[in-house]
Amino acid sequence: MGEPLKPLNIGIVGAGKISGAYLDTLEHLTSVRLTAVTDLDAGRARAVADRVRAHDGGEVAVAPSVAALVARDDVDAVLNLTIPAAHADVALTALAAGKHVYGEKPLAADRKEADAVLAAARAAGLRVGCAPDTVLGTGTQTARKAVDDGLIGRPVAATAFMTSAGHEKWHPDPEFYYRPGGGPLLDMGPYYLSALVHLLGPVTKVTGASSRPRTERTIGSGPRAGHTFPVEIDTHITGVLEHAGGALSTLIMSFDVRAARLPRIEVHGTEASLSVPDPNGFDGAVEIQRGDGWETLPVSAGYRAAGRGIGLADLADALHTGRPHRASAELAAHVLDTMFTLMDAADQGRTLPVAGTCERPAPVTDPPR
Repeated sequence: MGEPLKPLNIGIVGAGKISGAYLDTLEHLTSVRLTAVTDLDAGRARAVADRVRAHDGGEVAVAPSVAALVARDDVDAVLNLTIPAAHADVALTALAAGKHVYGEKPLAADRKEADAVLAAARAAGLRVGCAPDTVLGTGTQTARKAVDDGLIGRPVAATAFMTSAGHEKWHPDPEFYYRPGGGPLLDMGPYYLSALVHLLGPVTKVTGASSRPRTERTIGSGPRAGHTFPVEIDTHITGVLEHAGGALSTLIMSFDVRAARLPRIEVHGTEASLSVPDPNGFDGAVEIQRGDGWETLPVSAGYRAAGRGIGLADLADALHTGRPHRASAELAAHVLDTMFTLMDAADQGRTLPVAGTCERPAPVTDPPR
């Protein structure tokens, strides 16, 4: 394991609900230490600080603003858990102050903002990481090892399906899912596309089609149940993605499927087929079919017992060892570019090249500390 790591001091920007999932992971790691937090709601920031103090006695400063947090000497990296529209602004502010950044998905609201974040990081010599880090768990990584070890032969095709009837069935304020910047692809696509890149490599071109079967939706729960609101974006998106190695992935992202028995992800090769667990989770059974029925593969790769924030621990370890971190901004930018190109292809009714690319991240073999 080598010498103990000097903990990477973390400042959290955004203390909403997702911060709890990150704290569940980070408070059990020795490679990171939370030192400061800020939120538009000071009470939520204080609640995070109180939780850390109750867990291990650590003192966490409650900063009055993002600017105050990134100016602190005891913050090495910013964990950006703000709303998607603020992701790029917070990242650029942190980079300008000389801080590394790890953020929730998406990396930015559009390609231009993503490019600005990448350029600022390169100019400053700093690291930027981005969720999802679910693909670093044992589910996707065991499947990837099976592909890399040639257990399915040459990869030929993959399928990736995320279908639901719509978030208005359970969410009390679902309108933002049906406005520009929302929709099934931008909401859940990062999980599936990140997994496909890990499994098959970057995407080179896409063909797409999309539809908007309903122009209105009705909230089904909460105090606003029965309220109807307009649908401003397409809610069923189908795509064919060509990967750099030649494999073709068929993707369906939908808020218009009442029920389905579709698999989450399957990868098909010349010798066998692979069933991959839900990329929105870290683990799950990986099954292979080599002609005599499905068999479950033993866990062979990935971070064990992982949770949200393991990508930040991977970044901290990468800084210590000098290797590239796996949940990288380059991968997140490629996924964002692929999603927007797919939507463009659907609007234009033709195949389009994906302008950017990325390196396929290294497989996960060593646990973080």
